[in-house]
Amino acid sequence: MGATGLGACAPPDPEPTPTRLELSTPGDTPPAARDLSTVSPTASSSGSAPTSPGMTTPATPATADGTGSPTAATTTAALPAGLDPGNRFYDTDRSLQRSPWFAGAWPVMVPYGCTSAPYYDADARCPASRGFHHGVDVALPCGTVITSGVAGTVVDPATPRRPGPAYGPNALRVRTTDATRDVLVGHARRVLVSPGQRVEPGTPLAEVGDLGAPDGCHLHLEVRAAGGAVDTATDPAPVLRLSASDPVGG
Repeated sequence: MGATGLGACAPPDPEPTPTRLELSTPGDTPPAARDLSTVSPTASSSGSAPTSPGMTTPATPATADGTGSPTAATTTAALPAGLDPGNRFYDTDRSLQRSPWFAGAWPVMVPYGCTSAPYYDADARCPASRGFHHGVDVALPCGTVITSGVAGTVVDPATPRRPGPAYGPNALRVRTTDATRDVLVGHARRVLVSPGQRVEPGTPLAEVGDLGAPDGCHLHLEVRAAGGAVDTATDPAPVLRLSASDPVGG
């Protein structure tokens, strides 16, 4: 996916080891990306959000495959209880993150920018034939309510540049009050607002799901130019406003 203003795209050190699911895709469709939109949503989308993020037992670290590279492991770090077991992570930062877009503190699955996640074709901006992720994926319990972190208006799904099927059938966009940006929320299992509705910070927007994303329930948040396609996406950090909470997994 195209973006602007990306800094260094060097691979993380050490390279993040994926956890849990062996095949999955986040809910965005970069140019020339693999078409995984026909994969059926997992049954986990019917789950419920817990009231508190208790901790799970620390997981077994990855082992080497004889080449000096870590092999995929089913789990690599302790994660909050209540997350979808299908979640898979490609981020070395195991901190729990808070945001005005959701309650509690939860880990990032796939950050913005160049990534080792295997869901994307090689991007010229990235080293080692890596792909590019145009949003941020935060693992959240199925059914968690997403609340708007911006003031704006819900975009009618019929408006041009509607998100593709990989975002799920309930993807929604909020156009900011200054009409410069569209904030896209992907994979929702249920939308709680109507097209044209005015929203303010704190307005409930949707319930977290995994529709279009077989790597489990999570929030995919993306920021595009108003009415723009995926190649206008920029780093959503200023809008998502993540703040680190407790470290996870040491």
